[in-house]
Amino acid sequence: MKKKYFGTDGIRGQVGQYPITADFVLKLGWAVGRLLNRPSGSKKQVLIGKDTRVSGYMFESALEAGLISAGIEVGMLGPMPTPAIAYLTRALRASAGIVISASHNPYYDNGVKFFGADGYKFSEEIETEVERILDLDQKTMGSDCLGKAYRITDADGRYIEFCKGTLPIGCNLNGLRIVVDCAHGATYSVAPKVFKELGADIIQVGTAPDGFNINSGCGSTDIAALQNKVVEVSADFGVALDGDGDRCLMVDNKGVVVDGDELLYIIASHRASTPAGCSGVVGTQMTNAGIEIALRNKRIPFERVNVGDRYVVEKLIKNNWDLGGESSGHILCRDINTSGDGIVGSLQVIRALSETGLTLSEAVSSVSKLPQRLINVPVKNSIDFESNPHVNQVLKHAEKELNGYGRILLRPSGTEPLIRVMVEGEGNQLVDKLANEIAEVVRQQAI
Repeated sequence: MKKKYFGTDGIRGQVGQYPITADFVLKLGWAVGRLLNRPSGSKKQVLIGKDTRVSGYMFESALEAGLISAGIEVGMLGPMPTPAIAYLTRALRASAGIVISASHNPYYDNGVKFFGADGYKFSEEIETEVERILDLDQKTMGSDCLGKAYRITDADGRYIEFCKGTLPIGCNLNGLRIVVDCAHGATYSVAPKVFKELGADIIQVGTAPDGFNINSGCGSTDIAALQNKVVEVSADFGVALDGDGDRCLMVDNKGVVVDGDELLYIIASHRASTPAGCSGVVGTQMTNAGIEIALRNKRIPFERVNVGDRYVVEKLIKNNWDLGGESSGHILCRDINTSGDGIVGSLQVIRALSETGLTLSEAVSSVSKLPQRLINVPVKNSIDFESNPHVNQVLKHAEKELNGYGRILLRPSGTEPLIRVMVEGEGNQLVDKLANEIAEVVRQQAI
C-alpha cells in the first residue's frame, strides 16, 4: 500500500516517531525541492519559518539541507507565525513557503506545513506528487547546481506592517487596554508590537518561549490564565493566540470567553452593515447552530463544510466569499490573507467594535448559542464508526433522546490521536449526558 504522509494540515507527529524524524524531514525538503525545480530553469526560492519548539532547530536545518540538495534557494525566517509565512511567500514572490509547527499541540509534537506561491496550502494533488517523490531514491544535485541559504532579517517588520495595514486609516487602538497571550509561540515577538504600535496599552502573557512551554497553560487552548489576567488588570478584553498564530479566541472585560464562532459572527455582522456587505460565511460541522441562526437573521448566507481550514478555503474560493472559520479560532478573511490569521482576525473584531461602539460582550449579545459539549477521546486504534455495532447503538439512542432537536458529530482529529465527540441540543444536562455516554463507548471500542 502506498504510504500516506500528509494529513489535513500538512505532516504532523511526535518527534522521533514516524514520520517526524530528522532523516525524514531532510528527504521531505529534497522531495519538495525536486518537485519545484520541474521544469528546470532559474533557481526557485523557498521560505522556511518555524514556531518556538525545541525540535524546530533540528528540522529547520534538515529542511534547509534537503532543499539545497535539490537546487533550491532557501530564505530563513526564524520564528514566525504560520499566516506570516503565507503572506511573505506571496509578498516576496517565493515558489513556496514552509512552516515547521504542530500548531496548538504540545512541545513534543512537531509538523511541517506547506504553502504554494499563491499563499494557499498545497493542494492534495501536489501533496500526492510529493509523496510519490518521497518513495524514490534521494539524489543530490551536482555542486554547480546546489542552492544557497540566506537569512531574511526584516521578516518581522514586514509582517507587523502588514497586520497594521489591515485596519483602515484613522482606525487605531488608542485608549484600549488589552492582554495579549502569545502561548509562548511564534507570535511572541510580533503580536505585542502590532497592538502596541496601533496605540493600545498592552499586557503581555506567554511571550517567554523556552522551547518546551509552547501552548502550556496558556494560549487559545488553555485560556484560564488570560481570563484571570483580564479581570485582574481591568482590561477591555484579552486576545489568546495559539502556538503558530493561526488561531485566536478573545475574552471580554469580565473574563468570559468569546470563541471562534462568535468572533466570526462579529466580523460578518459588521461587514454586512457596510456598503461592501458580507457575501456569505463558511463554517464547519462544529459551528454552533446558534451562529447559523444569528447569521440568517442578518440575511447573511451560511454554509458548512468538514472540519479543517483546507475545506473552509475550498468552499470560500468556490463561492467567491471572503469570510470563514472554525469554533477553535481559525478565522480566515480571504480578502486580507490566504491563511487563518489570529492577529488579523482579532484586529477585524476590534475594528467592528470601534466602528459600532459596542463592547465585546454587547457585540455577541444577540447570539443565542445552543448547548454544545465537545469531548476529546484519546485513542490508539482507529474505529470504523459505520460498522461498529456498539457505536451505532449509542448513536441511535442519542438521536432518539434529542428527538430531532440537535446534532451529533463523531470524527477523528486531523492533527492528534483523538476522536472528537460533539453533541449539540436544547438542554445542557441532556447534552452533557449524551456526550459522556458516546465518549465512553468510543473509549471502550478504541482500546
